[in-house]
Amino acid sequence: MAETTNATTARVPFHEWETWAKVVTPTNPLPGALPLVVLHGGPGMAHNYLNNLADLTSTGRTVIFYDQLGCGNSTHLPDAPAEFWSPRLFVEEFHNLLEHFGITEYHLLGQSWGGMLGAEIAVERPAGLASLSICNSPASMQLWVEGANELRAHLPQETQDALTRHETNGTIHDPEYLAATRDFYDRHVCRVVPAPRGFAESEGQMEADPTVYHTMNGPNEFRIVGTLRYWTIIDRLDQIIAPTLVVAGEFDEATPATWAPFVEHIPSVSSHVFPGASHCSHLEQPEAFRAVIASFLARSDRQG
Repeated sequence: MAETTNATTARVPFHEWETWAKVVTPTNPLPGALPLVVLHGGPGMAHNYLNNLADLTSTGRTVIFYDQLGCGNSTHLPDAPAEFWSPRLFVEEFHNLLEHFGITEYHLLGQSWGGMLGAEIAVERPAGLASLSICNSPASMQLWVEGANELRAHLPQETQDALTRHETNGTIHDPEYLAATRDFYDRHVCRVVPAPRGFAESEGQMEADPTVYHTMNGPNEFRIVGTLRYWTIIDRLDQIIAPTLVVAGEFDEATPATWAPFVEHIPSVSSHVFPGASHCSHLEQPEAFRAVIASFLARSDRQG
């Protein structure tokens, strides 16, 4: 984190639960620079792996992180029924957070599932949304599954065989299967090996309580059997009026076909692909990533 910042944390009441949040403020705020609210992925991944985005405070704006319900430092609900975990729940939690902090104008950045959630928020045209950054995200889970299968078909044959064999036999917790999925992750999820500290922290928290991830997504990145398996926002994207930036990595598990609908259907949109990066572009090429985001946010400030 940049040395020219001050970070405070809060536990925000949300119904009978609590949302944990962290507000990182610059010591020299730039007049007119609206705060950036960051939505983490997973679902269920917690905010830690996005911590390096706090360095965007060097541009003079406040950056706000939070752990979504069921994740990280927020209230965990391992016994909640599957239907409880819906995009609507997380949209409501987001607006509750804004109300708690008195935020009326803001930028929104979502990574992976966070970008999906950001789109769900933006289609409702909330007052005060100055811009939306959709990072490494699909516009539908059907496109996501198709993209994952395409990438999987290019894995080494022995890796493909191990995945298929254990999925057929129902032995997806076998060490051989887990090693095969790790091969996919190292190519298409985070190409920094070993994984950065924040990523390892978020992954560890999700593994300690996989309720949200397993319920909404499934056991891994290419077996989508959870409540999001039929999710799509493609037919609603033309309702987004906020300026939107879509970014992805060259080797991203969010393949170009998965995010193309954002570019095709959002009225005011631009896109950027980071060469050599994958799903965690912000960890693999942090300075380039922050530069692209900072430039977009500054342009959107001026438009506001």
